[in-house]
Amino acid sequence: MTDTRRRVKVYTLNEDRQWDDRGTGHVSSCYVERLKGMSLLVRAESDGSLLLESKINPNTAYQKQQDTLIVWSEAENYDLALSFQEKAGCDEIWEKICQVQGKDPSVDITQDLVDESEEERFDDMSSPGLELPSCELSRLEEIAELVASSLPSPLRREKLALALENEGYIKKLLEIFHVCEDLENIEGLHHLYEIIKGIFLLNRTALFEVMFSEECIMDVIGCLEYDPSLSQSRKHREFLTKTAKFKEVIPISDPELKQKIHQTYRVQYIQDMVLPTPSVFEENMLSTLHSFIFFNKVEIVGMLQEDEKFLTDLFAQLTDEATDEEKRQELVNFLKEFCAFSQTLQPQNRDAFFKTLSNMGILPALEVILGMDDAQVRSAATDIFSYLVEYNPSMVREFVMQEAQQNDDDILLINLIIEHMICDTDPELGGAVLLMGLLRTLVDPENMLATANKTEKTEFLGFFYKHCMHVLTAPLLANTTEDKPSKGNILDVFNYFGFVFITDDFQTAQLLALILELLTFCVEHHTYHIKNYIINKDILRRVLVLMASKHAFLALCALRFKRKIIGLKDEFYNRYIMKSFLFEPVVKAFLNNGSRYNLMNSAIIEMFEFIRVEDIKSLTAHVIENYWKALEDVDYVQTFKGLKLRFEQQRERQDNPKLDSMRSILRNHRYRRDARTLEDEEEMWFNTDEDDMEDGEAVVPPSDKTKNDEDIMDPISKFMERKKLKESEEKEVLLKTNLSGRQSPSFKLSFSSGTKSNLTSQSSASNLSGSPGSPGSPGSPGSPGSVSKSTSQMAAITTKGGLVGLVDYPDDDEEDDEDEDKEETLPLSKKAKLESS
Repeated sequence: MTDTRRRVKVYTLNEDRQWDDRGTGHVSSCYVERLKGMSLLVRAESDGSLLLESKINPNTAYQKQQDTLIVWSEAENYDLALSFQEKAGCDEIWEKICQVQGKDPSVDITQDLVDESEEERFDDMSSPGLELPSCELSRLEEIAELVASSLPSPLRREKLALALENEGYIKKLLEIFHVCEDLENIEGLHHLYEIIKGIFLLNRTALFEVMFSEECIMDVIGCLEYDPSLSQSRKHREFLTKTAKFKEVIPISDPELKQKIHQTYRVQYIQDMVLPTPSVFEENMLSTLHSFIFFNKVEIVGMLQEDEKFLTDLFAQLTDEATDEEKRQELVNFLKEFCAFSQTLQPQNRDAFFKTLSNMGILPALEVILGMDDAQVRSAATDIFSYLVEYNPSMVREFVMQEAQQNDDDILLINLIIEHMICDTDPELGGAVLLMGLLRTLVDPENMLATANKTEKTEFLGFFYKHCMHVLTAPLLANTTEDKPSKGNILDVFNYFGFVFITDDFQTAQLLALILELLTFCVEHHTYHIKNYIINKDILRRVLVLMASKHAFLALCALRFKRKIIGLKDEFYNRYIMKSFLFEPVVKAFLNNGSRYNLMNSAIIEMFEFIRVEDIKSLTAHVIENYWKALEDVDYVQTFKGLKLRFEQQRERQDNPKLDSMRSILRNHRYRRDARTLEDEEEMWFNTDEDDMEDGEAVVPPSDKTKNDEDIMDPISKFMERKKLKESEEKEVLLKTNLSGRQSPSFKLSFSSGTKSNLTSQSSASNLSGSPGSPGSPGSPGSPGSVSKSTSQMAAITTKGGLVGLVDYPDDDEEDDEDEDKEETLPLSKKAKLESS
């Protein structure tokens, strides 16, 4: 069996002055050849790896604290601590350290903490000890001056601490404190305050053990009530004895544990409430006090974890229906405080803590508690749930997926959390914000695990969208059944949750904004699952109804949701948007915003600018064909005119493939062909006999180069003439055809004076045509901006082989594209050979 006397935990002090747990192992002392001296070795109990190898230096100051701690510094900012399971093991290692340094094992510190000046060293040789004045009422002022004068010098602090320990001076001072209080000697009480405060700054564990003992701690707190800088004394003892009550919700049978809890609470109170805020200098002198509290908490949590009866009784009473409400509230508050207490632990200790709670059934217990009517109990349970999610979201996800196989959707733990988010009665929705953050953590794929046989992301997201998403989106769907957010009570969709709330108010708008924030997160991170849900449930249409909300932040949340979808550049989303004409609410909001230069105006323009810059062709065509009349007069930015130009260029490429080919030829210098391809084509050219050429193919002599250029440009000129004829015919058709005759949205807008007229009103053909360009310019916007879909399709003009066709077949377009590609990629060397032949 392993010797538990040498079982230790290794700690290091981090930059935040908190102790980090480096692992548990067994310590030994032996001579290490590499370090050339006696050293402390700690090997991990799990795998035998070396956790610590530290040479016992003759000049290093080692401190023994609380009978089971040894603390020392190996570098300027590198402090180490060994926490022993048993006092006997600590004493054995302490004797080894003192033996190497030639010190008496009875001391608690082996060296001075800081190097002294030469003068202090001389004083040390001439005066071996510090003599304290006799502990009398009349000499309190002298004692206070002695303590104050000793604090600046590390050597004098050490001497003072040893003198206080050896003579039992603290208990004598506390006896005088009682005399001063009985005599109401305020001057003496002020001196005692300064003395006790100075003893705290000595940073000595042995002194703390005396001061924080059961018989002394309340008197120490009493001394600190009489601060000379305050006109009246504080009532700290009265608070601790009368106001603060210790409740044992589950009886604690271990007296040592109970005493440790009382001590830790009181010392924590001294640190936080009694002692004045320390200066930068004094903060470093209270590090031992921080360590005292920290290690006490570690011991308390460990002792409670090991008490299986205590935890079993706790969870049994929590879930027992016979437990009265007051008792259950006390149990939940204890569990909440217990979890909060664990946050001070290091990762390894915290892991063990939450694993113990998980094994005891904390998640099923929380599910029962969250289903209760008591709001305070539910609030405390929510806080406990937050600790679990932050610690290990995978553990929570695994539990909710398992319970889905046994319970209905409305009592699932995650749905209860969503319900509490929706039902938050706080006007500022503080609880809802916290719960939304927890849900976001649970559905975040970044913290989901993936193994060879199991993918948590796939399983959990499938579960969430099947069992939980409809609960999350229910308020959104209930508030957007009309063209604008409803103004009455929410629909009966939430009756099974047993609550009703009024819509179109600030609190509801905040709630909907939180839901939209979470949905926007899902759009960004879930792709497949959220895409199916949005399209199948027509979620985007419902969300865009909120663009008409009187609350600007909610309208912007709706716009942000759509912007995130467009940012994905997913054609499934794009087709859904176009089919349902989902730009209509955005354009309405833009026009209703008028000339106001605000966040709404900028956000909408940015969305259209993204479509233009990214050249999303389908959305560009959809916006221009359906909403150009409403947007054409916006000239303070070039976004919409740029969209129109993109659209016209697309139409030109569709209507005149030769023109697009010409543009490619003119830009051919931008592109490079692979060198091997050029060589292969040249070889094929020379291997081809002229007699094998098809009829109609001819070699172009150099003298005909100008003529060849004219042949290329001739179809373009013919196309521009045809275009003018086509425009005149369209004008006649458009004068007779209303825009609403197309398969378009029912875009009924009413604008105030100064805004655009109704989109469905008739418009002249001159407003629809693009701006004229020179006939020979490949980029001129020649095609109309919008053409009625109900009008018979005009015959497209195509040019092939110098002939003008009256019908444009899709297959011919593909063949033309192939021919144009061949023209574009014709090797320059081959052209040169043609000219020279």
